[in-house]
Amino acid sequence: MIIISNAPFDPGALLTEFQNNHPEAGAAVTFTGMVRSTPERPITALILECYPDLAQNEIAAIRTAAIARFNLIDAAILHRYGRLVPGEPIMQVMTLAPHRQAAFDGAQYLMDYLKTDAPFWKQEETETGTEWVEAKTADDTARDRWR
Repeated sequence: MIIISNAPFDPGALLTEFQNNHPEAGAAVTFTGMVRSTPERPITALILECYPDLAQNEIAAIRTAAIARFNLIDAAILHRYGRLVPGEPIMQVMTLAPHRQAAFDGAQYLMDYLKTDAPFWKQEETETGTEWVEAKTADDTARDRWR
């Protein structure tokens, strides 16, 4: 399942639905990313732009690769776009596998891809204006361990 949406979602309900479809799974790993605002860098919103069809296709390809590479039973990704405020969920990755290590590795692989190569563009909105979010070297390093 791949969902690219500008609508809010309930992370718990999404996980319950995903797990209920796979009673053969021995492990489930879920990661939910949320908009954060820190005292050092307060933001009023995070604005994510994308072309939903492109994002759907790109993420579907990496999902297929993760399922094959880690022998996952299933994997699901929901990613939002639009204007989100601090505390709101941005995205959720869920993996199911016969055993925990595959589920953890599959989820990390998907997260590392989403942080670096998924076709989303981010802007941070602050009280003084809006600026684009730059790529982080640490994210590229995390992704490169899978190559």
